[in-house]
Amino acid sequence: MSPAPIILWFRRDLRLEDHAALSEALKEGSPILPLYIHEKGAAPSMGAASQWWLHHTLQAHDARLRALKTRLVIRQGDPAVVLAKLIGETGAKAVYASRAYDRSTDALDQAMQVFLDERHVTWKTFGGHLMWEPTEVRNKSGKPFQVFTPFWRAQSQGFEPGKPLPAPTHWPSPRQWPASDPLESLHLLPTISWDAGWKDIWQPGEEGAAQAVERFASEAYETYEVGRDLPGIKGTSRLSPHLHFGEITPAQIYHGLLKRLRPRGVSPNALMSSCYMRELGWREFSHHLLHHFPNTTDRPLRPEFEAFPWMEDESLLRTWQKGQTGYPMVDAGMRELWSTGWMHNRVRMIVGSFLVKHLLIRWQEGAKWFWDTLVDADLANNTLGWQWIAGCGADAAPYFRIFNPMTQSAKFDGHGDYIRRWVPELAKLSDADLHAPWEVPPLALASAGIQLGVTYPHPVVNHTIARERALAAYQKIKKAR
Repeated sequence: MSPAPIILWFRRDLRLEDHAALSEALKEGSPILPLYIHEKGAAPSMGAASQWWLHHTLQAHDARLRALKTRLVIRQGDPAVVLAKLIGETGAKAVYASRAYDRSTDALDQAMQVFLDERHVTWKTFGGHLMWEPTEVRNKSGKPFQVFTPFWRAQSQGFEPGKPLPAPTHWPSPRQWPASDPLESLHLLPTISWDAGWKDIWQPGEEGAAQAVERFASEAYETYEVGRDLPGIKGTSRLSPHLHFGEITPAQIYHGLLKRLRPRGVSPNALMSSCYMRELGWREFSHHLLHHFPNTTDRPLRPEFEAFPWMEDESLLRTWQKGQTGYPMVDAGMRELWSTGWMHNRVRMIVGSFLVKHLLIRWQEGAKWFWDTLVDADLANNTLGWQWIAGCGADAAPYFRIFNPMTQSAKFDGHGDYIRRWVPELAKLSDADLHAPWEVPPLALASAGIQLGVTYPHPVVNHTIARERALAAYQKIKKAR
């Protein structure tokens, strides 16, 4: 008689290497049934860009499993219903899964524990998505950290990520395979040609993640501290979507970089204290915050911002979404987002500041748009980023710090490579004129083929007036405290 299988429930951990749940399941010596459950209507539902990535990473994940003579079983619906049916079909004795740390997943995991205990089926969850489990991280007072620097100092000092667990070379498959829904039945791909060209930019899956580490180590790591702020060059790792879908772990990135950089004289201590690992630390911090303050997805951590006098202006919001604000750096960022499903981090700060401070549109609207259009739409990172920009979250930038989109543009895209790529109607302007076309003399505009209000919009707001208005709005909530 064939032994009862273990169901390995893949969630945001679509990899075979450095997978603790998989490694523990293999130790049991039982058949392992790989499962993915597509939760329709789960909150918050996955955005359209992330769904595109999910389709292709599931495809790649199944291909890796098939190379081991196994396959991914896909089912749709409520996890409890799906698991109950699958346990009945297979006689499974256990369900193993990797942990996630948002409110909905925490609640689901608690419900799974009760649900499976009642059926005498073992339920086990494992870490690996992060370097540090949020449940185990507290400051000296026993409270959650709310400022990044002490969080990073406390956690990273003397720390080195453990070596990644190896991928299996053999997979103990069940003798009887349950039915699987076709990937296409999930309807993850967009129905419009929004994603045209994305396959030329991205390679979802473990292999793509490994290649991104290789590229970053060889092309961008050594100049990362400066290059990460320059959107016109490939100065970042672009690993965020791979991390979001669990195609790679922080430990894999660390050891992958160390393997390639050690011959160049980079020590473990130097790598761990590097600017890049500190940026991975921000990801850790965002998950720490989301775990301890789950309501921050919708509400500001700083309660005084509940009374902030936001404006409701659908027309201005759509103008921002479409990259038609009349501010070249803002428009370039929003168009890059729509065209690629990604936006450079420096530009994310600029466009975010513009929305909440120049336009006085609430940060939740920006978070919703990013959630729908980013392939790396991570709930923790997205929440922390928007609350930081709005000045209402943990370790937030002061509200009165208002990015000047012209000076930011000139500082970080001085030669206009980024703007010319994404706002080609301004391409013939000189480097000096590119950042504020409304200040360019009419003759120079005409010679560049630009007619403001026709070929490129006038600014939707005046920077000086918008800045004063934002500061006045902030003063209102300061006085109300």
